[in-house]
Amino acid sequence: MLTLLLIVSAFFAGVLNAVAGGGSFLTFPALIMAGVPPLNANATSTVAVSPGALASAFGYRRELGRIRGIHLPSFLGISLVGGLLGALLLLWTPQRVFEAIVPWLLLFATLLFAVGPKASAWIRRHCTVGHGAVLAIQFFIAVYGGYFGGGIGILILATLGVFGLTDLHAMNGLKSLVSGCLNAVAVCAFVAGGAVYWTEALIMLAAAMAGGYAGASIARRIPPPHLRRFVILVGAAMSVYFFATKT
Repeated sequence: MLTLLLIVSAFFAGVLNAVAGGGSFLTFPALIMAGVPPLNANATSTVAVSPGALASAFGYRRELGRIRGIHLPSFLGISLVGGLLGALLLLWTPQRVFEAIVPWLLLFATLLFAVGPKASAWIRRHCTVGHGAVLAIQFFIAVYGGYFGGGIGILILATLGVFGLTDLHAMNGLKSLVSGCLNAVAVCAFVAGGAVYWTEALIMLAAAMAGGYAGASIARRIPPPHLRRFVILVGAAMSVYFFATKT
């Protein structure tokens, strides 16, 4: 039964990440329900869903060529450094401390996912920043991404919008590329730190890849707003559950 839970959650996480994002809201709680400690569940979830973002970035390779104004090597470099730092911070966090902050991380990620698109649109209309400020903001986003990562795609899109980019497809391509690189460097740190539960990770990795492949056709049948509401509902339920079990 627990294996089925991991397969189903990872499959639909792959679908969500291909369409609307938020797949970690399914894989992270499923791993905890399967008995994986929270810190290890976070690391294992990252391993399970990481190939999807890079695959998505490859699909956007033409749009990435339309990026203007951002020095891509600098943007990726600062993201990799921040992502590695965030992953190391997670590994250095005591298990009991991480268990205590998990409800707050889930609540923050859920709220971010819920208000992100409208907040991003407002920020794009009212704020602009230079390249140096974008790199500084992206560094802190990358640290958060390496540490937990829920809602990171929304943060990256908001930053790109503040910088003045308007080509949504190109922005999504860059977001996918950065997220994939962040996940990759975090995976390396988690593997080196022995934080990954490999049996669960491999089961979920295969299911997530299948879900990501199916996501393209599913996206044609289910409007993304419906999927976003589902992710928000799951995130809110998980936040309530972890707050309740914490007390």
